[in-house]
Amino acid sequence: QVQLVESGGDLVQAGGSLRLSCAVSGTAFRLNDMGWYRQAPGKQRELVATISPFGTTNYGDFVKGRFTISRVNTKNTLYLQMNSLMPEDTAVYYCKVGRASDDGYWGQGTQVTVSS
Repeated sequence: QVQLVESGGDLVQAGGSLRLSCAVSGTAFRLNDMGWYRQAPGKQRELVATISPFGTTNYGDFVKGRFTISRVNTKNTLYLQMNSLMPEDTAVYYCKVGRASDDGYWGQGTQVTVSS
């Protein structure tokens, strides 16, 4: 079965950086669209960034150049580099196999907390 394991979430001060990782197994990673999403308490899950098998990227409007999504197909791993973090970035971050419009497969999430 498809498994996704996120890591890298932490408590960080505003202005700091984190790199999230998502290790994927059970699917042909290199052939899949991948994405990062987040959900803050009391809010709906929202798209952070997506990346196609060809490396085409798309970001949520709130990212404003602060985050970078990348993938290493030889490692079956997806990354999200987050810089200039703000308290409003506090959320559980989820990795997904599939397009934004697909049900896809989801990881269990990793908590990112940004203190002011």
